[in-house]
Amino acid sequence: MNGKLSDRAGTAPALNQGEPKRTFLSTKKTDALWGAFFIAPQMVGLIVFSLIPLIMAFAISMMNWDGFGAKTFAGFDNFVSQFNDEDFRTAIVNTLYYTVLTVPTGIILAMLVAIGLNKVRGKIIYRLIYFMPTITMSVAVSVVFMWLFNADFGLINLYLKEWFGIQGPKWLTDTRIVMPSIALLSIWMGLGTNMVLFLAGLQGISSSYYEAAQIDGATRWQQMKNITIPLLSPTTFFVTIMSIIGSFQVFDQSFVMTSGGPAKASYTIVYHIYETAFVEFTFGKSTASAVILFIMILSVTLFQMKMSKRWVHYEDQ
Repeated sequence: MNGKLSDRAGTAPALNQGEPKRTFLSTKKTDALWGAFFIAPQMVGLIVFSLIPLIMAFAISMMNWDGFGAKTFAGFDNFVSQFNDEDFRTAIVNTLYYTVLTVPTGIILAMLVAIGLNKVRGKIIYRLIYFMPTITMSVAVSVVFMWLFNADFGLINLYLKEWFGIQGPKWLTDTRIVMPSIALLSIWMGLGTNMVLFLAGLQGISSSYYEAAQIDGATRWQQMKNITIPLLSPTTFFVTIMSIIGSFQVFDQSFVMTSGGPAKASYTIVYHIYETAFVEFTFGKSTASAVILFIMILSVTLFQMKMSKRWVHYEDQ
């Protein structure tokens, strides 16, 4: 019997002699190849639809081109002409004004709604209702709000007069009211997206913080001030960046509802890019405006990322 055992023991290693030995380097190389295989579609899309157009935009911004004929080199003349263009300066002021109106208000409202819907009964239905405007096309929403904001027969002015005896303003024809009116629409449309992000941030806060605060006798306001808001700062930081980028790129509402008017009171940077390119057919100047917008967004984002170290607090810190 000992002989049989020794025979089996001797023949056992021979079963693995034909298998190739996988070294650490070969395994690492295989993993790298599979990783490159899976990210290849995204990388191709990024290069074809983002990086190459970005490089071409910088090139076209230094040329005179009407979109059809030959291109001629203009250097930085297109950038200089844009900074000297009164319409471009008006567009920058209007866009910054729109950003100030929409970003803080939208973030505060979304945070309050998320806190209110975090543990309420029937929260799934409420979340669905608040999120529905987000999946609706902005052009369709703008057309509906054109009717609501109509100064003569719009529902808003009608209800203001019947219920409160107030003569409603000329929402889309008054230069002082038109941009707040568009901002109101944008806040309503973006509320659902920001609310969902804040809800995700609230779900990531450990309940142990609130339990400890309740034991210490902290009120709900103190809990929100000292626990919820600080631990929501990473989400607030992300929402702020995305909201500012979106506000700098506002176009649909202004194009559909007011066509940049009245008296260019709702004339934004992207609307200026559209007008310069597809109305005046000066693609060099239009692309220069787009490059300036890109630099503005990049600068604001980098500034926010640098300043975030002072007020963004992570739970594991």
